[in-house]
Amino acid sequence: MKKNIALVAGGYSGEYVISVQSAAVIEKNIDPALYDVYKIIVTKDSWTYTAADGAAVAVDKNDFSLTVGGKHIRFDAVFIGIHGTPGEDGRLQGYFEMLGIPYTSCGMVTSALTFNKSYCNKVVAALDVVNVSRSAHIFSDKPYDTAGILSQLRLPVFVKPAEGGSSIGMSKVNKAEELEEAIQKAFKEDNQILIEEFIKGTEVTCGLFRAQGKMTVLPLTEIRSSKEFFDYEAKYTPGVTNEVTPAEIAPEAADTIRTAALELYNRLNCKGIVRADFILEENTGKVYFLEVNTMPGQSENSLVPQQVRAAGLTLRAFYGMLIEECLAAVKN
Repeated sequence: MKKNIALVAGGYSGEYVISVQSAAVIEKNIDPALYDVYKIIVTKDSWTYTAADGAAVAVDKNDFSLTVGGKHIRFDAVFIGIHGTPGEDGRLQGYFEMLGIPYTSCGMVTSALTFNKSYCNKVVAALDVVNVSRSAHIFSDKPYDTAGILSQLRLPVFVKPAEGGSSIGMSKVNKAEELEEAIQKAFKEDNQILIEEFIKGTEVTCGLFRAQGKMTVLPLTEIRSSKEFFDYEAKYTPGVTNEVTPAEIAPEAADTIRTAALELYNRLNCKGIVRADFILEENTGKVYFLEVNTMPGQSENSLVPQQVRAAGLTLRAFYGMLIEECLAAVKN
């Protein structure tokens, strides 16, 4: 008997468009012989499913169900495809946990922690798994002193929203006089900001997931951007970035990154597909932590789909494993 799967996409952040693109790929690659997929677009104003006749059907938020053509539809599982809030920061996870509906991503606490880059950095540093760049954490409603920040950190620095993705609102600051403008740019996206020292080197990313009782660490991807850093344009404009999978880095460095990613996945209690990003420092070969992404992009050119294909898997098999893993967790 086929399972009903809700695929939630959209969200409340600037990553809405990327989420919709990811959901289109996910929907196309979920096996229709095994699952009936209902794509639900989430916005601040509505949570709706578009029926075959084009009618917009509102979700009953009391039990997260739909009534389509007189038929009441309840869901066996939810495939979370929202980047940013409320699908990556623990909010929907908490909602689904209260309703007892399994979902494909990390749990509420892990999602909330990893979504905040500054708090996640503090926890990762305490775990002593991988190097973490020095940083400062400031808030829009609390006083801060740019001179004081720069007395603790070495230029250049990155300024980024603490809770946000796709490098929206992010700047690289090379001179002290540029810092305030970068802070104000980031505050337009979030009321918390992470300011961290720039580590010169190669960005390397590692996708990994648990399914069928075992961990799978996907081939690493090396990011070669023609821009100064891997910003929104570099991520989503064809030709700006060369993404090499598998990464062409020293075997010892690759082993270090895979080990760190696996250790973080387990110790942060991750579930589903997670992408961990690192910087391999130039000259020293040290590996620095960048972030843990608990809802990595799934558009055709996104990093995880590239890694899945490089591992010899199809997206259909991959998404099927993610769904079955969250269903199995309920049975256990």
